[in-house]
Amino acid sequence: MSVDRSRLHIALQRSGRLSELSRDLLRDAGLRIETSKNALTARAANFPADLMFVRDDDIPTFVSDGVCEFGIVGQNVLHEFAAGTSEPGFEVLAELGFGQCSLRIAVPEREGYDGPRSLAGQRIATSYPRLLREWLDRKGVAADVVEMSGAVELAPRLEIAQSICDLVSTGATLEANGLRAVDTVLDSQAVLIRSRRPLDEARAAIADQLLGRIEGVIATKGSKYIMLNASSDALKGIVALLPGAEAPTVLPLHGRPGHFAVHAVCQESVFWDTLQKLKAAGASAILVVPIEKMMM
Repeated sequence: MSVDRSRLHIALQRSGRLSELSRDLLRDAGLRIETSKNALTARAANFPADLMFVRDDDIPTFVSDGVCEFGIVGQNVLHEFAAGTSEPGFEVLAELGFGQCSLRIAVPEREGYDGPRSLAGQRIATSYPRLLREWLDRKGVAADVVEMSGAVELAPRLEIAQSICDLVSTGATLEANGLRAVDTVLDSQAVLIRSRRPLDEARAAIADQLLGRIEGVIATKGSKYIMLNASSDALKGIVALLPGAEAPTVLPLHGRPGHFAVHAVCQESVFWDTLQKLKAAGASAILVVPIEKMMM
């Protein structure tokens, strides 16, 4: 497969929920993605970027080696790849706020657990041997790490190991296999990574455009634009109540001396109780609207 070096290349997980959410992020950033079912690559029709769909544990390698300039991958995969590496060939640009899960220690439901020391001398099955070994070393626990590529939750039942270390989202899979989560090794979410390899001037400019768009999408998630009216006496208290607003715009209201219009981008969700507090503080004509696009 030839690689067009006049375009950017973004590595995404081939399938699954994280893949879908990653594509949604790029679409929200304005990329019109042309793809067909089961395709390994896709092209953005309106932006000089190509997507490569690969195994999640291959994404750090693609980005480190410069095959892809960017990648979207779970922190669990990234940390496992980087464990024991002094200088990984990528940098983390942003946490993306989706794909949340936790790498957790789980034991049979009937087994007691009194902290990490309970694992001493045990065999622990996992698909993340480096992360688990680092965690055990930090806790001062001597245990055997059994590497498995899948079906880790079956290890205690098959007497391969006494406990496991595996990804947990809802906990339903653990419960179905008679296990319970007892300790957290790593909390994870999707992140955007970039290769440390230098780009030529033209592609560096394209990369900056892409990053600007993605940062704008991230900034709008959960953010709201709020508008209200307030008197000069109530202004200070009302501004203090605006969630996550750093520098609201305050404008005098025409024909109403001593009254102002307040406009602000709120970086946190605006709930009904916040609106009630604003009204109680003297705000009126409160309007909250979603933000479709924002360039940082």
